[in-house]
Amino acid sequence: MTLQTSPLDAGTPATAGTRAAGRPPRARRSRQWREALAAYLFLAPDAIGLALFVGLPMVLAFGVALYKVDGFGNYTYVGLENYRTMAHDPQFWHSLRVTGVYVVTFVPVAFVVSLALALLVRGRFRGVGWVRAAFFMPNVVSLVVIGLIWQFLLVEKRGVAARALEPLGLGDVSFLGSPRLALGTYVLISVWFLMGYFMLIFLAGLTDIPKELEEAAELDGAGRWQRFRNVTWPLLRPTSFFVAVNATVGAVTGIQAFDLVYVLTKGGPANATSTIVFYIYEQAFTFSNIGYASAMTTLVVALLVVITGVMFAFTRGGRFDQD
Repeated sequence: MTLQTSPLDAGTPATAGTRAAGRPPRARRSRQWREALAAYLFLAPDAIGLALFVGLPMVLAFGVALYKVDGFGNYTYVGLENYRTMAHDPQFWHSLRVTGVYVVTFVPVAFVVSLALALLVRGRFRGVGWVRAAFFMPNVVSLVVIGLIWQFLLVEKRGVAARALEPLGLGDVSFLGSPRLALGTYVLISVWFLMGYFMLIFLAGLTDIPKELEEAAELDGAGRWQRFRNVTWPLLRPTSFFVAVNATVGAVTGIQAFDLVYVLTKGGPANATSTIVFYIYEQAFTFSNIGYASAMTTLVVALLVVITGVMFAFTRGGRFDQD
């Protein structure tokens, strides 16, 4: 008996799969090659930009770190002298401690706040697009402008914050002038600036989670916290890993690690907000110690590589231990 195939069956997935399997190996390899070429072409502009503006300066910094460079462009080979100076520089170690405190404070707070906002705006309700845009809006404004606005709001005794806290007897609090409060204020402003960006990343990860899994858990009687803990969070771990690494690298070397410090406090008061990036800037462009600044840069890059490697190994690339 001969089976008749309807012309309507020609476009079904099974028939399409049969046709794909029946293609000659050379045709399949040609298509794979074209797809790979297209992918590399799309990645090429970003890869070239990273190589020219990130990779090349890093390589040059390793070389310049072996020289003493004055403000007139004279190079004197000193070997590892810049690294020995770094080891006995108390301000370098102080800036490294300030950066460490900032990282261990900023990253968890930004992570939790951004994830909470993503869960909040995940649903569909009237004006959800405007709410998402409002949270993301600070990230599209120049960080220098953000710093100037917050500096205006936090002016001692005359700022908006001081006047709002005056009925509580806190009108004399100096958020940017107190060594005890300046770093915490800097952390909160950084979180406010970047929470919308990380919120969108989390929102993209939440969108990729099949709703059927959460609906099945809800039918089984799981509460909201149980659904998040047993369904949402395990599937969100790769996204969480990306946010954690991105926030850590940004906290050490990102624009908020320098621009906000420069505009708000210029490293003060009493070097309370002098991050390692700001100290490198001072050495390079204020004191013209470009070789010493390059040596510190190489150390910071090495520390970031180690920290990222530890995070990658500990979380298995964002998969964690799900066995």
